[in-house]
Order: sequence, then C-alpha cells, then structure tokens
Amino acid sequence: MSYIEKLLDGVEMEWKPLGEISKLIRGNGLQKKDFTETGVPAIHYGQIYTYYGLSTIQTKSFVSPELAETLKKVDTGDIVITNTSENLQDVGKAVVYLGKSQAVTGGHATIIKPGELLLGKYFAHFTQTEDFASQKRKYAKGTKVVDVSATDMSKILIPIPCPNNPKKSFEIQKEIVRILDKFTELTTELATELAARKKQYSYYRETLLSFEEGEVEWENLGSLAENLDSKRKPVTSGSREAGDIPYYGASGIVDYVNGYIFDDDFLLISEDGANLIARNTPIAFSISGKSWVNNHAHVLKFRTYAERRYVEYYLNSIDLSPYISGAAQPKLNRKNLDNIKLPNPSLQEKERIVSILDKFDTLTTSISEGLPKEIELRKKQYEYYRDLLLTFPKNNKVP
Repeated sequence: MSYIEKLLDGVEMEWKPLGEISKLIRGNGLQKKDFTETGVPAIHYGQIYTYYGLSTIQTKSFVSPELAETLKKVDTGDIVITNTSENLQDVGKAVVYLGKSQAVTGGHATIIKPGELLLGKYFAHFTQTEDFASQKRKYAKGTKVVDVSATDMSKILIPIPCPNNPKKSFEIQKEIVRILDKFTELTTELATELAARKKQYSYYRETLLSFEEGEVEWENLGSLAENLDSKRKPVTSGSREAGDIPYYGASGIVDYVNGYIFDDDFLLISEDGANLIARNTPIAFSISGKSWVNNHAHVLKFRTYAERRYVEYYLNSIDLSPYISGAAQPKLNRKNLDNIKLPNPSLQEKERIVSILDKFDTLTTSISEGLPKEIELRKKQYEYYRDLLLTFPKNNKVP
C-alpha cells in the first residue's frame, strides 16, 4: 500500500456545504482607482486570477487607512474567492492570505473564514478540481458577466476527512496540502527560472544582433533570399481535402490538408493581418518538410540553415512598421519585404549567433524539451496527485 493510500485508508469522508464549515462575507466597494503605493494591504478580485497563486504572504496593492475602514477585513488564514468575471473559468479562483497584517477586499469577491474543520490551503487546492468546477457551473448566473453569489458559493460541497474529529481532520488536510504544495512550488520555481531565461534571451538577442556603424554591410532582404511567393496556392476551407500536411497562413498552421506544394526548409513571413502590428506571435517562422502555404505568408528560401535562422531572429527583433502599409488591414507587400534592410555579417558570424540563440530558443520556447516542457510535466504531476487526493465518492447523506 502506497503512502497516499495509507494516508486515506479507512478515513471517513463527508461532503459538507462550505457555509456549514466556514463563514462567508461578500466584499464591497474596492476599485482599481483606490490603490495606493503604501498603506493597508488590499486584494482586488481581478488580481486573484491574474497575479496570485493559491496563497500569498503579501498583496500586490494597498489602500489608504481611511478607505480600509469601510472595506471588509481579511485576516491571516482567510480565503478570498472571486464571485464575478466575464469568464466562468475565473469565477471561483481562490487565494489564501497568509500576510501578518490584516488586509481588505472589495466587491466581486467573498472572504471565507474557515472553521475548525477546514484548512484554507486545502480548500484552495480543491477549487482546482473538476468536482468544484461542476458545482460552480451549477450555480453560475449571467452570460456576458458571470456571477456565483456568496449565498450560492456557501452551498458548494467540500470533502472533509474525519468530520467528527477536528484535530485528525486538520492533520490529514495539512498532509494533503504538504504533498500538493511540493508540486506547485516546483512549478513556480521553474516559471521564475523561465522568466529569467527569457530576459537573458532578450538581452543576448539584442546584443548579438546589434552592430556598430561600419562593422558590417547592410543588405536588402530581397538580395539575401529567393522568394517563392508565386508558387503559393490558397484553398478555401470548404475546398480543402483533409490530410496530415500542414497548411500555413500568416501566423502558422491553420489546417491540415491532403497534398503539398513545398517540400524543403523555408522562412515564412506574415504578409497581412493584425499580428504585423500586435506581434503577439512571431511574424517570421521556419518550416521544414512537406507543406502547403496560402497567400497570407511570404515564402523565402535561403542557402543555409544559419542564414535562414539569422534572418528569422533579426526580423522578429525589430520594428517593421516603416515597411507596413494600411491601418485597418496591415500589409507587408512584396516590394516592402524585399526592401527591408538587414546587417549582413559573414556566414561564420551568422552561424555563431544562431548557435547561441538556438540554445536560448529551445530552453525558453520548446514544448518538447527545455523549461516549458518541464513546467508542463510538473503541472500534469500536480493534477494527477490532486485528483488522487481530492476525489471521493459523494456522501449519500448530502444532496
């Protein structure tokens, strides 16, 4: 029998309404404009799903002592949970406040003050389960703005071990939290490292792709690559035959089709679309093997891997707005594409630059290796153990 099986072996489990094992107080009044640089710690509901994890020892924001007097109070160990959002997924997000100073919160959030049968972090982990999500959906009201009231939140059932023995119940909840916190802490550490590596990546990219005046010659992109735009073939969605060949558009794969028009290594560059301005995804991206490309992406072929990747890195690092026409419908036409000026160091120098940036790129963006892969694996481990520790049959005594 495993440690987890022993932990829960023979333990009586009862599903109890949240309002029976805690006190719920709906917040009111706090707005973003009320925040100050210092003062009384304050938790705004919008910050719970954008800034905090499952617990925090400090708040992102503060309010004046005068305003704090009018707001609901959050004590150490209390849970603040969101009631309202445009997205149901963000309703029911919870953070346990572990700060030393009393905090405050406002509207669209509820303070949960746990009783002797509920540990705050145990409840916070439970809010990540499908059991909690399904109950939340049951009570949700509204379409554009979704709300689960404090009254309805109090009806949500929580699995409580050893309900007739508060001390033992607390011990079991603490051990479940200890196990699950190991995975969330590791994920947080990896995410912090990833953020640091991304900053490092940006620094090296800027340094490696910057050249002193006269250090290298500058060339038009049109003279560095062969343009194969004339071979592109757009196919409407209704006319595409399903297959396993990627069908590329301005920002990447948009479908998979039967058949191909290219079979080589190319650099695709967005020809049109809002992303030319927004830059939410790279506008230059490499593809390899069999592919189909529509007329929303330019197709460039280079002599070597290093030349292709060098241009890819460079284009994704600079402001291309001088070459883009149109406001409502941004477009990078063939003429402007060919006229983009790039520093053109030796092939040996390009190989050196690409070798360094490739390592950072793999470390910070690869979903098959590197930190993103590690983070994904740790998240899956957390989900596995969370479901193992927090999934129980419903008690017949509770409807």
